[in-house]
Amino acid sequence: MKEEKTIKVSNGYIMLLLAVLLIATLFFGIAVKNVKLIIPSIFLLFTIIPGFFIVTPNTSKVLLLFGKYIGTVKENGFYWANPLYKKRSISLRASNFDSERVKVNDKLGNPIMISTILVWKVKDTFKAAFDVDNYENFVRVQSDAAVRKLASLYPYDNFADEGHDEDITLRASVNEVSEALELELSERLSMAGIEVLEARIGYLAYAQEIANAMLKRQQATAIVAARHKIVEGAVSMVEMALEELNKKEIVDLDEERKAAMVSNLMVILCSDKEATPVVNTGTLSH
Repeated sequence: MKEEKTIKVSNGYIMLLLAVLLIATLFFGIAVKNVKLIIPSIFLLFTIIPGFFIVTPNTSKVLLLFGKYIGTVKENGFYWANPLYKKRSISLRASNFDSERVKVNDKLGNPIMISTILVWKVKDTFKAAFDVDNYENFVRVQSDAAVRKLASLYPYDNFADEGHDEDITLRASVNEVSEALELELSERLSMAGIEVLEARIGYLAYAQEIANAMLKRQQATAIVAARHKIVEGAVSMVEMALEELNKKEIVDLDEERKAAMVSNLMVILCSDKEATPVVNTGTLSH
C-alpha cells in the first residue's frame, strides 16, 4: 500500500447503544448476584469502549492494525472501529508557516535577509504519516531550503549600470517570484502529501553590513535618473525657445549669442536653486 485509502467504519451511536445495554446488564447481574452476567458484560465493555473515536471537521484518523495501514477516515462524525486499531489524528486544515529570516546571497552575491510565508494543508494522509518522519518539521526544513535556492536564482534589484539588466528581481517581480517559490515548494512537499495553497516572500532586505551602502546607491541612482529627465526637458525647452525666436524674428542672434543664450537657459533650467537675474543696462553688444 503506497497511497491513501478512504474507508468507512461502523456508526458509533449503534455501538454506544450496545454499550449502554451491556452496562444495564452488568448492573442487573450485580443486583441479582449472577456471575454469568457480570463477567461477560465486563469483558465486552472493555472490548467495545476502546473502539470509539470522533472525527471533527477537517481532520482525519489514520487506522493501523499491528503496523499495517488499514485506511483513513475523513468524514466527520462519531464512529466505532476495531479496538485493536491504532488511531492517529492528522489535521486537514490549512496551516500558516512564517519562516525565520535567513541570510543568503542573491544571484549577484549580495547578502540579503529573506523569509517566506507559506499556506499549506495535508492532501494525502498516507504520505504525511508514513513517507516522512515528521511532516510538520519537513515543511519547515524544506521551506527554508526552497527560499535559499530561490534567492540564489534572482538578484535583489536590477542594476543596469553594471550590465545586470535582469527581467525578474526579488524586490520588483513579486508575482513571478511568488509563482517560482510556490512551484519549488510544491515539488519538494509533494512527497509528504502536502498541498501548497500559497507561497510568497514575507520579508526582504539587504543584510545589515551592506544596507547603508546599497541605500546610498539607490539614492544615487534615483538622483541620476531625475537629472536625466531634467536635462532632457531643458534641452527640449531651449530648442523650442530658439525655434520660436527664429520663427517670429524677434531678434537676430549669431552663433556666439545663441551659445550664450543656450548656456544661460541650461543653467537656469537645470539648477537646484532659483536663478538670480542680472539686469543688463547696456546694449546687446556691451
